Amino acid sequence: MVDRLVISDIGHRGDGIAQTPGGPVFVPYTLPGETVDADAVQGHPDRRHLLRVVAPSPDRVDPFCPHFGVCGGCAIQHWAEPHYRDWKRNLVVEALSHAKINATVGDLIDAHGEGRRRAVLHARQGTKQIVEVGFSALRAHTLVPIDRCPVLAPGLAGAIDAAWAIADVLGPLKKPLDIHVTATLNGLDIDVRGSGPLDQAHALALTRIAASRRIARITRHGEMVAQVAPPIVRMGKAQVTLPPGPFLQATALGEETLAKLVSEHAGHARTALDLFCGLGPFSLRLAERIRVTAIDSDQAAIDALSRAAQATPGLRQVTALKRDLFTLPMPALDLAGFDTVIFDPPRQGAEAQAREIAKSKVKSVVAVSCNAATFARDAAILIAGGYRLKRVTPVDQFKHTAHVEIVAQFVR
Repeated sequence: MVDRLVISDIGHRGDGIAQTPGGPVFVPYTLPGETVDADAVQGHPDRRHLLRVVAPSPDRVDPFCPHFGVCGGCAIQHWAEPHYRDWKRNLVVEALSHAKINATVGDLIDAHGEGRRRAVLHARQGTKQIVEVGFSALRAHTLVPIDRCPVLAPGLAGAIDAAWAIADVLGPLKKPLDIHVTATLNGLDIDVRGSGPLDQAHALALTRIAASRRIARITRHGEMVAQVAPPIVRMGKAQVTLPPGPFLQATALGEETLAKLVSEHAGHARTALDLFCGLGPFSLRLAERIRVTAIDSDQAAIDALSRAAQATPGLRQVTALKRDLFTLPMPALDLAGFDTVIFDPPRQGAEAQAREIAKSKVKSVVAVSCNAATFARDAAILIAGGYRLKRVTPVDQFKHTAHVEIVAQFVR
């Protein structure tokens, strides 16, 4: 059954919202003010498939990617930039308002830069025994085969072709592969997941692919298969050799922007505690002027950070420690020796750690988040503990999606 709907707003995931007698329904790839025809999504009564735009918005623009509307990677390429920016900033405003936090949210900073420096490509056995490589369709297990992606950085040039070559070598595929690709100074760093153990013939074939293409390293579930050169990224003055399958900020400019804001908020601190530090994008830059203690649960990341700090001349002392901050948060008493505390948790936030920080006497706290809802929850904990939310800055490194980064400063 086809419904004719009028879109009133854009939701938190980038879908258009139409108000109906049965409640709000969500239609992707639509804009406020548009009249559209849409049909039902099986099993999801509040969702619709867009069939056609009957009356387009004057703010609709042509998408720049031919896969937009089929590939599920980008939610919004069809909205004029000023409205898109207002909507994305408002994601943070609404999250704070929902948590009853009164704060001024700064202008959205565009940190897309050259584009995404990491991507996860999926491979599966398609029809007629042909292996297909691409991205997932919107909220579906359907694969959209691609040969290019305009939101990827130049450093990922050749990544899609390399993923196709790897999938061909490992095919016919008994189950889907996830091919994680990261751009590094020495070429592509690729971790293949889902293949199962490799026999000698497959390992040799992947070694040949690495040698014949711009590939620094290929691993399988973190196990070394082939390395032509160490996969290195630069963080401030330091160069970090990546462990397999590492977490990095999506764009190089995104990392630099977040680190710059963190450094500004740290001010004239002489000592800093960097919680959920990862590979050290904040620690290694801060260590150019202050002493840093960095903590994360990932031992491989901690080791990579330590080696980079030791190999970089001119850095202040960096102490890197392994600790699971979800099950064993740093207690309030142990925070007393630091001028500033920084925390940058995964999407689930840092509720337990925020409670300990709230009980501490640290004068300056910098929160970095990739989830507006959990950021607002943790911010409310700090405010209840006596902190004042001084500054909130949204950062857009996942451009064309509903994801937004946040950097905030809390002071006593």
